[in-house]
Amino acid sequence: MAKARAIVKRRKAVRNIRKITKTMQMIATAKLQKSLKRAVGSKPYTLKVRELVSDLARTIGKVDHPLLRRPTPEDRTGKIVLVVITSNRGLAGAFNGAVLRKATAFMREREAAGETVELQVIGKKGISYFNYQRRPIAVKSEAKDVPAFEGVNRAVEPLIRRFVDGEVDSVQVAYMNFISTGLQRPEVLTILPLAGLKESLDRLALQVAEKESQMKAGALDARRSGENLRAEEQQLQPEVIYDFSPSVGELLDELLPLTVKTAFFQTFLDATTSEHVARMVAMKSATDNADKMVKALTMQYNRARQSQITTELSEIMGGVEAMKG
Repeated sequence: MAKARAIVKRRKAVRNIRKITKTMQMIATAKLQKSLKRAVGSKPYTLKVRELVSDLARTIGKVDHPLLRRPTPEDRTGKIVLVVITSNRGLAGAFNGAVLRKATAFMREREAAGETVELQVIGKKGISYFNYQRRPIAVKSEAKDVPAFEGVNRAVEPLIRRFVDGEVDSVQVAYMNFISTGLQRPEVLTILPLAGLKESLDRLALQVAEKESQMKAGALDARRSGENLRAEEQQLQPEVIYDFSPSVGELLDELLPLTVKTAFFQTFLDATTSEHVARMVAMKSATDNADKMVKALTMQYNRARQSQITTELSEIMGGVEAMKG
């Protein structure tokens, strides 16, 4: 009887845990729906701002702006800023671990090259990790459930000012890039200098093209033929010449900081959305495992109860036989 009672208590505990994981899964799903709209909705704007800056730079030729400078060997300070975006809470699967491993590998690579990495960490999990590693953290802050552009703007302005003043050579962000609900990838994005955003621009353009191709039900050959046709049309189109009003300098002073801020803000949106996806998947897996465990414990209880009943019947029959004898 004692074994059956222990199984009942354990099954009850598993059911209580299942209620918690199921609730957390539902909360993460609700938060994901809101965060997904913001992350996906802002990417076209971020992409177009970068395309506008790229078109502007190609049109006017050589661009001389502090945010576009690449430090020369004589001007290099050997110092870079790495912003690591993690979450405040756990139970999110491999979300934090993947970002922290990526950030740690990046820091070791840069330090092996003789550079100094200034660490700025957002999120309690990242702060706890680097404190355990005894890494000095220059700036610490908690992650916001709903990132606001105003807050991100206040955080990035000192970085822009330090880069323009030549205090740091570059600004990098380690975060979880949200590609789709089924794919998130830890990456280190170059925020400054802006010349490093070209790779991000190409990646974003590729993501948009992939999503458009997924939405279309056409065959692969038709898609390839369409891409070839668009490429031929672009080659036949004459180069566009722009007239600028206001002046190019005023446009650059407005657009380049905006490009940095939108890129930085997009990393926060992607990180938050990826966190909700990871937590939803982790809690669903935990709920499914709890269901399996409840079924297994129920079978164990039935077997234990059956064995107990069989033993009691045997004892009764033995007593009856003894009375007859």
